[in-house]
Amino acid sequence: MEELLTTVRRTLADKIVLPREIPVVVAVSGGADSVALLACLCELGYVCVAAHCNFHLRGEESMRDMRFVEALTERLGVDLYVRDFNVPEAMAATGESLEMACRRLRYEWFDELLTSLRAGDVAVGHHREDNVETFFLNLARGSGIAGLTGMSYRRDHVIRPLLDCSRAQIEAYLNDRGLDFVVDSTNLELDCRRNCLRNSLLPELERLLPGALAGVERSMRMLADARGVFDRAVQEAATRYVYPAEGRIDIAAVAGEPDARVLLFELLHPAGFSMAQVEDMLADPMRSGIMFRSATGLCGELSRGVLEIYEDAADAETEFPVSLDSDISEPVYISITHHDSCAGFSPEASRTVAYLDDKALAAGEPWVLRRWRRGDRLRPFGMRGSRLLSDIFSDAKMTVRQKRSVWLLCRGDEIVWAVGVRASSHYPVTSRSRGYLELRLV
Repeated sequence: MEELLTTVRRTLADKIVLPREIPVVVAVSGGADSVALLACLCELGYVCVAAHCNFHLRGEESMRDMRFVEALTERLGVDLYVRDFNVPEAMAATGESLEMACRRLRYEWFDELLTSLRAGDVAVGHHREDNVETFFLNLARGSGIAGLTGMSYRRDHVIRPLLDCSRAQIEAYLNDRGLDFVVDSTNLELDCRRNCLRNSLLPELERLLPGALAGVERSMRMLADARGVFDRAVQEAATRYVYPAEGRIDIAAVAGEPDARVLLFELLHPAGFSMAQVEDMLADPMRSGIMFRSATGLCGELSRGVLEIYEDAADAETEFPVSLDSDISEPVYISITHHDSCAGFSPEASRTVAYLDDKALAAGEPWVLRRWRRGDRLRPFGMRGSRLLSDIFSDAKMTVRQKRSVWLLCRGDEIVWAVGVRASSHYPVTSRSRGYLELRLV
């Protein structure tokens, strides 16, 4: 059927831009969509390599699909690569759902193929009805404008040449070319939200309101056009309120915008923060020490109107045993000089240097370097009593990112030096000291 060929040719030229001289990896399951995709790309003169994933989830049916793809690629003269996956093992290792584990395994392998075959892109068989289903799924779960514009023709190295083609066009093309396909029995089951949409709700909607699905497609295209205007407005706002190099967003300033809730959500949702978290931030932007954790594992800390976003350090609870007998090389480099006498002792007024009485070398609890933890207190040199390190950091006008990067030299429960920030009054060098240690952050 020439209609499908014409549509795909236009999509590849105008919306995807796929060069003919570079191999393209085609994901082929054996279903109608992937068979039509492979045959169509071959017919249009592209250099194709087929990739088939065997997840072994449907017993003999999985083997049937693999044998079908082997016969198909032999008929079309296309090289085939097959990968067998142990999905239950992958799920047990990561805790992922079946769907997410399969998706991750599939695309990790596709990335490997792109590298080993020096291919340019991976082509997948999503078509027009798949796009409409995605719209309704996102609508039902609650989505912003991005989720209601459907799938993209290209996302990084994944392309969707059939996105403007209907299922009817695909089946007509296969019938015209005398190509068969296999049916995944799980696609007929109703225990999956997408299958419910595909097999029940959308056909009923089209029966009750003929042309409804075409109308949804037009709405998606209009939303996609509107999204361009919307995204440009958000990007312009980002130049005023977001400081990417420092990982900071001026929440207090955003709160003054007439559409602050929507704007802040658009600025933060790429990092995985939810609308509920955005509303909490805007409720009182000037609070300090309020923590938010995103769905992607990032941390955000609200401090006097500014949200600082950072990766939760994997070593936050890790202690690194160190010795003061010689230079410390990990996790931060600190040179240590031993002075046998205090004659002529003249301390340098620098945050990067600390001086300790050589009694610090006496036997006792081990020395460690660790990160700052909420509630830590330091007894500053020259002052009575102790202070919260968080207050010391605030006095120094340190950002959250800077606070999180500070190493603490500790002995037992005593914080002896907030490295590069403030020394404590533990082990002071006095007139009675026989010798001292000079610790210098390098």
